[in-house]
Amino acid sequence: MTALHGFGLGLRPQHYGDLLAGDTPVDWLELLSENYMVAGGRPLHMLDQFAERWPLALHGVSLNIGGSDPLDRDYLAALARLVRRARPRIVSDHLCWSRHGGVQLHDLLPLPQTEATVHHVASRVRQVQDALGTQLVLENVSSYARFAGDTLGEAQFLAAIASESGCGLLLDVNNVYVNAHNHGLDAQAYLDTLPRDAVRQIHLAGHSADALGSGLLVDTHDAPVSEAVWALYAQALRRFGPVPTMIERDDHIPPLAELLAELDIARGIAADALQARAA
Repeated sequence: MTALHGFGLGLRPQHYGDLLAGDTPVDWLELLSENYMVAGGRPLHMLDQFAERWPLALHGVSLNIGGSDPLDRDYLAALARLVRRARPRIVSDHLCWSRHGGVQLHDLLPLPQTEATVHHVASRVRQVQDALGTQLVLENVSSYARFAGDTLGEAQFLAAIASESGCGLLLDVNNVYVNAHNHGLDAQAYLDTLPRDAVRQIHLAGHSADALGSGLLVDTHDAPVSEAVWALYAQALRRFGPVPTMIERDDHIPPLAELLAELDIARGIAADALQARAA
């Protein structure tokens, strides 16, 4: 599978027309897998049009890679069909659990950070990779509570799963910042713990303060990238090099031009960070 390069956007239906109407300055697009895991109709028609013009990444939210329920073989079969059709450069989902007793919880819930969980997740990753015929890439999730029995730091946990399973990592820089704030983590130490060769892709997004006044930050994807996250992105590039990067927006979605302007900020930060890295 050919690697991604450059700067992309999360594809949202609000931007279908604008993207296809002109020569949009974006290097690749990321599609939400579940939106295209259908038998036919407009979603697949649009998928084919975008696949003709841009390299694609697939990003899922329902794999339940860390759950205790058996992996959903019907879901995996549908995802495998989509992979064959879309020919994505990256197939990713979240390092979390999201289903129990057959009930989809519609949330990305954190896992106990223990050696036992590492072995459990790694075994399931290998099954998914066998079913899809490609590497799975897992994203670090935001969280608002920790398990009392955690024995590994979050970055240690990610690194151990990548090492044991052979999966790649999708580094969500905003989630690192949110979790550093919420749990008192050292964000730079977090980045330094992750293996350089495992990080395949970077997400950038906005967050919000908890409206209930808890002091927590919430990964809302409804605002521009904050200055603090931009600074952490620069640190990430100085460690990991030119990792393909995209902007994610899932609520309060602005016109495409605003997201492209934000992507230009990422390009500028990347140019400076990579120049400093090479010096």
